[in-house]
Amino acid sequence: MSQSVSEQMHVDTDIITLTRFILEEQQKFAPNATGELSLLLNGLQFAFKFIAHNIRRAELVNLIGISGTANSTGDVQKKLDVIGDEIFINAMKLSGNVKVLVSEEQEDLIVFEGGGRYAVCTDPIDGSSNIDAGVSVGTIFGVYRLKDDLKGSIKDVLRKGTEMVAAGYTMYGASAHLMLTTGRGVNGFTLDTQLGEFILTQPNLRIPNTRAIYSVNEGNSFYWPESHKKYIEDLKRPQDELDGKPYSARYIGSMVADIHRTLLYGGIFAYPADSKLKNGKLRVLYECFPMAMLMEQAGGSAVNDKGERILDILPKGIHDKSGIWLGSKGEVDRFLTYI
Repeated sequence: MSQSVSEQMHVDTDIITLTRFILEEQQKFAPNATGELSLLLNGLQFAFKFIAHNIRRAELVNLIGISGTANSTGDVQKKLDVIGDEIFINAMKLSGNVKVLVSEEQEDLIVFEGGGRYAVCTDPIDGSSNIDAGVSVGTIFGVYRLKDDLKGSIKDVLRKGTEMVAAGYTMYGASAHLMLTTGRGVNGFTLDTQLGEFILTQPNLRIPNTRAIYSVNEGNSFYWPESHKKYIEDLKRPQDELDGKPYSARYIGSMVADIHRTLLYGGIFAYPADSKLKNGKLRVLYECFPMAMLMEQAGGSAVNDKGERILDILPKGIHDKSGIWLGSKGEVDRFLTYI
């Protein structure tokens, strides 16, 4: 029997957009809340959509290439870095709910006028050095609620990662993928460019406890401590539990893309410090903290080179750096036995 027209044309019309998800979460878990965090998250998704739009048309309008300036940490800025930073600053300012903004592209924090009650830390376009090669890049963000003093100061962001109220990243590629946590698990959304909406596609995402995949730039291994070298070398040896196979190596070189794969499939991602970069390369506030919160909320783990929990670090400056090892809890636990 041939299918009816309704069967052939079946369309799920009860989709969960990011806006709907945020509002339902608020009604379910914080019915008496003021709604300010919900409004802030909506402001964030506007920034992600705007950045995704610019990345899609980057090559057509010559946005790829060097802008001629350097950011606060000395990295040469790409044109898209500058545009992404401007998009983020304006989106957070206009949301009316952000008082303090920390961006990788800005030397100092930005304090907005008005009565915003939140601080946002962000790397507007992480991995931009790879964008000319078509590698996925992304926006990383973490959110704090301000303390009692609503004037806004550096004290509002120089806090442990355990105090964040939300975190996540958006990866831009063929599609834009948003991974978000507000402290109640991790949910994944995909941008439907036709609808112009982020759609819930991966509810309550959980990372596998173990997976024989490691992701690390071994080009720097000459400068690693012996314990780190030994750990990676042992992963390359045949594993009895894998029927004599070694771990698989998967490294893209864009943190958001590497973390995204690790979050979905499991394994371990690392960017350790070395004798040349004593404090590591990744920034604590807007790279390590958000990714660590996501991993923990998905059932994983995140530690620094000493085996200390990343979210327990207390940064002393807004651009502080750290080494990091994160991913499946079982894989991070194995790393800890080496140090």
